Amino acid sequence: MIKDYYEGNVWKFGDNVSTDSISPGRLMYLRSNPEEYAKHVLEDANPEFAKKVKKDDFIVAGNNFGCGSSREIAPLIIKIAGVGAILAKSFARIFYRNAINNGMLLIQCDTSDINEGDKLKINLKDRVIENVNNPEMKLTFTLSKVEEEILKSDGLLNFIENKDLSLL
Repeated sequence: MIKDYYEGNVWKFGDNVSTDSISPGRLMYLRSNPEEYAKHVLEDANPEFAKKVKKDDFIVAGNNFGCGSSREIAPLIIKIAGVGAILAKSFARIFYRNAINNGMLLIQCDTSDINEGDKLKINLKDRVIENVNNPEMKLTFTLSKVEEEILKSDGLLNFIENKDLSLL
């Protein structure tokens, strides 16, 4: 379920983080147990991440986050691991849709001035990101109304189940 306000620490990744780095292929047998799979999220990109990430921490990346295969499990295990949001300069299209459809907050913005270990505050109502370590840095972002409604419903299936689609 999406919240109006997030505060957490930054885990910084580079460009082209693939879904294979997010959800290691050698562990695909864990797809039927996403809670167990989440214990290994991003371990190929940063072996400490899954062990040390805290609730509402942020993944901050460069371009093309979530590239590669269209593994729907990738954004789901990031969410299960407790990540509050993923901020990146750009996202792979299929990853973006899979993440929103699973109720994971994604923010496309300039991440150049955000560093590993920074503490961020995200105000979803005002669409503002503040960096506690660099108070001069304030970023704004957008979310479409449909994306926001899907996120508030905790995913596309819940959104559909709770809407009167006869109006469409």
